[in-house]
Amino acid sequence: MAVEKKDAEGFLTIDYNNLTAEVVGPGGLTPEDLASLKEPLAAAVKDLTSRYRQGLLPFLDLPKDAKLAKQCQKLAQSGREKYTDILVLGIGGSALGSTAIYSALQPLASRSAKGKKGYPRLIVADNIDPEGFATHLETLDPQTTLVNVISKSGATAETMSQFMILFDWLKKKGGKNALTENLLVTTDPTSGVLRQIADDLDLVTLPIPPGVGGRFSVLTAVGLAPLALAGVNIEGLLAGAEVAASDGLKNSPSNKAALFAGLNWLLTTQKNRDNLIFIPYSDALAKVADWFIQLWNESLGKGLKLDGSENLLAQTAAKALGATDQHSQLQMWMEGPANKTVLFLGVDKLRTDLKIPAIFKEHEALAYLGGQTLGQLLSYEQKGTARALAENHRPNLTLTLPTISPQTVGYLLQTLEIATVISGTLYGVDPLDQPGVELGKKFTYGLMGREGFSDYFKRYEQGRSAKKKYIVQ
Repeated sequence: MAVEKKDAEGFLTIDYNNLTAEVVGPGGLTPEDLASLKEPLAAAVKDLTSRYRQGLLPFLDLPKDAKLAKQCQKLAQSGREKYTDILVLGIGGSALGSTAIYSALQPLASRSAKGKKGYPRLIVADNIDPEGFATHLETLDPQTTLVNVISKSGATAETMSQFMILFDWLKKKGGKNALTENLLVTTDPTSGVLRQIADDLDLVTLPIPPGVGGRFSVLTAVGLAPLALAGVNIEGLLAGAEVAASDGLKNSPSNKAALFAGLNWLLTTQKNRDNLIFIPYSDALAKVADWFIQLWNESLGKGLKLDGSENLLAQTAAKALGATDQHSQLQMWMEGPANKTVLFLGVDKLRTDLKIPAIFKEHEALAYLGGQTLGQLLSYEQKGTARALAENHRPNLTLTLPTISPQTVGYLLQTLEIATVISGTLYGVDPLDQPGVELGKKFTYGLMGREGFSDYFKRYEQGRSAKKKYIVQ
């Protein structure tokens, strides 16, 4: 996949001056701390490369899957005039990535009832709140809506419940061909109940590669198909991600994924900074924070290390939005517990800007604003907040995109995915599993009466009975 020849600086820069002891004082990283990163990072990148060559990290090959890209583009071409809306049924990794990219690359102003330049509008139904979900049934046209159900296992309770409702909706209201023309199934290529249903009913399907977990799946059909249908330039997205994959496998100071992983690992293990606040200064990039939080927390929040010992250290990611949350969260970052690193995500050149009229000159408190732009104000808010945190001895890190484009967004997401895997090596945990998520699912299955899970229902009832005296009516 061709991309303009640039070094990584053309896609993303990392400024970590405000993490250093020279700037923030004793809570920052010393030259000795930074020098100590060389060997563990080299070992982690070597491990990454080895696992990749063994075929254990197939998400790194996704940007080169030209066959899938063409398949998604073909689907998009045939669906552009047919559909007004694409309704994605998915949760977690089946929803967050496509939402982040769509929000970034299809600006809010373009998402009208028909979408940008006649493309269908993308709606991601990532929750099962009946009040919210019912609005889709009430407002969407079953004859012009493509329902894309996404579940690798085909057993995700939330997604499959939605699917059963929408399957019935299409069957009753979408016309005689609705199930074959208005339903797209994205699932495991060979196994699972959703695959079985799709094969039995001869539904249109796209595969999820077996070796790619949900939170690493945005560049599979999970994300590419609905994004292409909605008009996103997936070729540019993949081109940027391909450069990031190449950069992330290099044992080099220019390896931004490794640097990001190493800096946060040092801050957590050496400086007790076990919270990472991710704050994009762009509405378009706000959903990238949601995607990153799942990626980071679900990958690194493990109770046990690979050697079986207890994992006592992890960095919890949380989100904010600049400049909005300067007025809601900044006080805690500035003067609350000194256990946080603030991660800024900025943009050098915004796609749109608005000039502030030079009016109210007689008011000193407003006169300085006139003639400047909202973009300048947003940028200065970010820079000023970063400097204020540093002066108050609070470490912070800045990622900057030159602009928001398919290439830069693809580069950013792939870099953060690689950084997450490298972080797993540094912490000694498996970043590709999520054992802690499964127990809650089992209790839910038991409460819903799923066969084989009655013991979990009994355990829930026993726990509830023991706690009844502490319920206040």
